[in-house]
Amino acid sequence: MKKRTQGAGRRAQGARQKAQVGLPVSRVARRILELPPYLFAELDRRKRAVSERGIDVIDLGVGDPDLPTPESVIAALIRGARKPENHRYPSYKGLPSFRQAAADWYAERFSVTLDPEEEVVSLIGSKEGIAHAPLAFINPGDAGLVPDPGYPVYRTSILFAGGKPILVPLLEKNRFLPDLKALDRTLPARCRLLFLNYPNNPTGAGASLEFLENVARWARKRNVIVCHDAAYTEVSFSGSSRPVSFLQAKGAREVGIEFHSLSKTCNMTGWRIGFAVGNPELVGALGKVKTNIDSGIFQAVQEAGIEALRVAPEHVRSMAGVYADRLRVVQEGLRAAGIEFCPTDGTFYVWAHVPKGERSMDFAGRVLEKTGVVVTPGVGFGRYGEGYFRVTITQDARRLREAMDRLRRI
Repeated sequence: MKKRTQGAGRRAQGARQKAQVGLPVSRVARRILELPPYLFAELDRRKRAVSERGIDVIDLGVGDPDLPTPESVIAALIRGARKPENHRYPSYKGLPSFRQAAADWYAERFSVTLDPEEEVVSLIGSKEGIAHAPLAFINPGDAGLVPDPGYPVYRTSILFAGGKPILVPLLEKNRFLPDLKALDRTLPARCRLLFLNYPNNPTGAGASLEFLENVARWARKRNVIVCHDAAYTEVSFSGSSRPVSFLQAKGAREVGIEFHSLSKTCNMTGWRIGFAVGNPELVGALGKVKTNIDSGIFQAVQEAGIEALRVAPEHVRSMAGVYADRLRVVQEGLRAAGIEFCPTDGTFYVWAHVPKGERSMDFAGRVLEKTGVVVTPGVGFGRYGEGYFRVTITQDARRLREAMDRLRRI
């Protein structure tokens, strides 16, 4: 009996010590425990460690545009910030004028007509809308289809909603497009939504209107909602064949909602402004989630967003040349280093193969330790990202050349 008492005492003492150093595991929600470490947080930790050793770090990991926000957009923010009426709570759905500007931009850019009242809702950046979408569309136990490799938020957003993420392989042999026929063979009965993202992060692959029409037909037959992340439509390298909107596809309006962001279009990552458009029932459901979670976007930022959408066509044209030059620098540098890479149709990423026999996390760690260059291991984007790494071109050409020179020396 004494031994049992001593054992219980040791366990109680251990529990007290655990409580002193941090929150007891038993008080943390299961959904938090199921989350993998956020890849970019781990990259930041490694980067700081190398930088503290005095090594010049060139960060080609996170896709954060280095080009400035257009001056007229900054001026619009300043004007809006001085208006007392903008200092109060904004509309949950977004200013009518901002939603109208988004609808006008879609009409000009994609020839898609939208009702700004029913088919447009403002977002605090597209990441916020993507993260909240499964709360509107998924019941606990339902399945959601997640592209792999893909943006990690797709998977975590389904987990937060109590759903089950089902991986959809994006394979190089299929040009990083989901195989819809293969998907049918394993489709769960309670599948509610499919995340798509073209131009694609991390692979840089594009999708044709024909493919998106096939997706729309497939989704209608199976009553699956398509959530298309269109954050990179304005960063492309395919000449006259610019990326398309999912809403241009026949039948897409019946099944789809599309997320757009000004982060990449007008270099406004820190401003946190975007919008979702599409089927009014789906847009309305997402809007209802947001009315219970956030209080909208600062109206001065929305007024700046209106100006951003006005100047976007001109800004995108000037930006395209800069990114095209940078893409050439990286591709030539990878060739010189003997590293194979995939074609980039859009986004500011290059998806490249790690050396044979090496794992992507080990390769990224070796590159950082030996050269001070940060690249993103492909496994951070999912199981099917293993064997690849991602390079961003959001550094100026001089720094990109320096990074490629360092890669040749490993």
